Amino acid sequence: MPKMIELIRESAVPANIMRSAARGALALPPSEMVEILVHLTHHPMFAEQARLTLASWDETVARQIAADPQTPPEVLEYMLAPANRRPALVAALLQNAAIAEDKLVKLAITASNELARLMLESERVRHTPDVLAALKDNPNLDEDNERKLRAIISPAPANVAWAEEDDVLALEALAKFEVEHREEIAAESSKPFKLFVPEGDKPDELAEAVGHAPTPNAAHPKHAEQERVSTVQKIARMSVGERVQLAMKGSKDERFVLVRDGSKVVCLAVLESPKLSDSEVEGFAAMKNVQEIVLRTIATKRRFIKHYSVIKNLINNPRTPIEVSLGLLPHLLVNDLKFLSMNKNVSDTVRKIALKQFKEKSSTRKG
Repeated sequence: MPKMIELIRESAVPANIMRSAARGALALPPSEMVEILVHLTHHPMFAEQARLTLASWDETVARQIAADPQTPPEVLEYMLAPANRRPALVAALLQNAAIAEDKLVKLAITASNELARLMLESERVRHTPDVLAALKDNPNLDEDNERKLRAIISPAPANVAWAEEDDVLALEALAKFEVEHREEIAAESSKPFKLFVPEGDKPDELAEAVGHAPTPNAAHPKHAEQERVSTVQKIARMSVGERVQLAMKGSKDERFVLVRDGSKVVCLAVLESPKLSDSEVEGFAAMKNVQEIVLRTIATKRRFIKHYSVIKNLINNPRTPIEVSLGLLPHLLVNDLKFLSMNKNVSDTVRKIALKQFKEKSSTRKG
């Protein structure tokens, strides 16, 4: 008996079966169902429904299909196409041997900065010189990705050079920041370190660790300085001015703590650090235990908001002010608008307008 995909290709099934197929409602193995859906994205009547079904397909199952070398080429090509690409599936697609190296090269030539970041995290890409060479010529890479690429191509000498370059940039940024925020730093100089915890929330493990740390004015023996204290405890010993310096020059782990600092000037210093990576900002945009000023500032900076994942994280974050979310809504893709309209963690206003924009964009695409 012919497979269902073959019958559908030959238009040998009734319309109600086609309609169920477009909704992913046939009792078939996931891989076969996805193959049918990809085929239906070219159908004049069921294309839109098939695309929506694919966009909301279970992520774990979709990742398994993306990683399977036996997956039909048209399905892999659909998943890799810019209009359909889901960031969560990119790693599996890049590792799939069924996707030829020359396709990865073509992908690298025009990849967005976000896609380039994902490619640089792929083990296959990192060991494929032609793909790395294509990424090197890609004009969309930001400084962070360029540094990562150079580290892969020539790790030993470059790491030293970049460390020196980063330190110089951090010192320049720090000097500028200290001048612009001199009064704020002075006004808060005597305030002890305290992690921000939203009103009504219980202190988490990180916040509780502050209570076990010595305060900046506490006297402690010399040998205590040699102790391996945690990042939180080390930061708790610092003054506001010292924390501002650490926010600019410190490590990723230190920035993760300092972005939650109860002092607004310290949080802002984190966002001005030249060492701050795109992936860190994505994480900050989704955090619910940061001050409102952090989310507002991320939304106003072009270097952050040019990344779609940052926009999506901000809008889906219930801590983001409503006016900020509404200003970013027009940038969301149709499928993300649909999911946002069902996200009960955000405000009713945001959900309602997301639903309205989803309907408007969906009708425009159909037209």
